[in-house]
Amino acid sequence: MAVIRGLLDRIVLLCAVVIAGCVPSFIAQYRQHAGGRLEQVLADLAPFQRIAEREHGGSLQALVQYHLQSRDPTFHDEGAALQRMLDAAQRLRELMRGLDSDLYHQCLYLLLHGDRELAHATWQLYQPGFALSVQSVLFALLIGVLLWLIFLGFWYVLAWLMRRSGGPTRGALAGGDGLTPRRP
Repeated sequence: MAVIRGLLDRIVLLCAVVIAGCVPSFIAQYRQHAGGRLEQVLADLAPFQRIAEREHGGSLQALVQYHLQSRDPTFHDEGAALQRMLDAAQRLRELMRGLDSDLYHQCLYLLLHGDRELAHATWQLYQPGFALSVQSVLFALLIGVLLWLIFLGFWYVLAWLMRRSGGPTRGALAGGDGLTPRRP
């Protein structure tokens, strides 16, 4: 059993370090994806910005309100669509500001404030990579060892629970019948 645990925990450590080492490349691809979406939304808003500059003193919000106050349903719906584009641009700007930090804060920001739809879209196109910067390697080692320690904790808790519930004993695992109770 000790050989299996020893082999298994080394495999878990290696896999955890490799997986954690791929996180920086996912974050970089996520940022690129978010930046592309922001550029597209801003390009879509550009004609409306020109109209707002000409008719509403440069305020896109005033243009949206003008549309929303209209009794014409089509014009009103255009105002709602324009407001959704403005909201999307604001969310993407905030996302890009949140990702403008070191790797640890980027990871934390994505865990707490990430866009699930954007993460899913990024995952669909994700190309794994292992960055070799000092920060990326330290991140991979730190997260890999943390995941490995969690695995070891689960392993030892499971072993303790098995011993406590009368599961297989060391004698059974070493070739005993496992049915004969151990003498104190």
